[in-house]
Amino acid sequence: MHCELLVPGLLAPLERGALPRLPALELLLARGRAKEADGSTMEAWLGEAFGLDTVPAGALTALADGGEPGAAAWARADPVHLRLLRDRAVIVPAEAFDVPQADAAALVAALNRHFAGRLELQARTPARWVVRLAEPMELPATPALAVAGAPAEPGRGDALLTEVQMVLHEHPVNEAREARGEPAINSVWLWGAGAAPGSVSAPWHSVVAGDPLVRGLARAAQVRAHEALAGRAWLERAPEDGRHLVVLDSLRAAAALADAGAFSRSVEVLEEQWFEPLVAALRADRVGMVTLHVPDAAQALSVETIRGDLRRIWRRPRPLSYWIR
Repeated sequence: MHCELLVPGLLAPLERGALPRLPALELLLARGRAKEADGSTMEAWLGEAFGLDTVPAGALTALADGGEPGAAAWARADPVHLRLLRDRAVIVPAEAFDVPQADAAALVAALNRHFAGRLELQARTPARWVVRLAEPMELPATPALAVAGAPAEPGRGDALLTEVQMVLHEHPVNEAREARGEPAINSVWLWGAGAAPGSVSAPWHSVVAGDPLVRGLARAAQVRAHEALAGRAWLERAPEDGRHLVVLDSLRAAAALADAGAFSRSVEVLEEQWFEPLVAALRADRVGMVTLHVPDAAQALSVETIRGDLRRIWRRPRPLSYWIR
């Protein structure tokens, strides 16, 4: 069996002294065979891997878990907070604050009432919304995390966004959030527009991911998709052969928000739940190869490791900070 791990954010240039030692991950990086490439976003990496020129994130998210986007154009419309500074507004993605399911449901319902007959929104998860568009739009191809802290620049859809912001500003959910000292969900980030692809190919037999965009890609390619779970549980269920993709994106928000503490906690969880079990499975010949993909580093990296590579003892494991370019 070949297990491929997609781990965006792993080599983020965070404070090096704050990073913990990670014996299993360090072993994979040191003993494996590394290939470097130009950096890209997770979405761009997935698009290339699934044979797509562009990634219609909205339609694919709507397709996940039994959704039926049809032939319509969709976009992601993820909730964000626009923080007003003296001379500009900056984008704060939902990963930086809590979005309860009840808040998401109430805000989406209010927007659907306001835009009835023009737009249809769905909260696929509390922080990942989609919108069916009345007509195609040119929108960014990257999520709000990619522009965290950046000024909210004018662009396509400004009239629509202004209307959305008016509805959200006046909603009791946001009044209550502000009263509690929480960021108001006062806008959405529109990205990933397009219709669901008609034909998608994939090299994997199964995909494990928490993000509905990735599960939508798997469904479009007619590949089995599973919700995120821990590595030991996955290894118990996984078949003896085949090629399998596991998307571990829990570091992505901490990296984008430059939160070294959250990054350290998350990478330690990945070490315990994924890297340690997979190194043990390599040694036991339960897994034939582990490939680690880091698409969004300054120098993107893929590292392939087989059982025999673990015996290359002259290649000394180094701290994760060593690999950060």
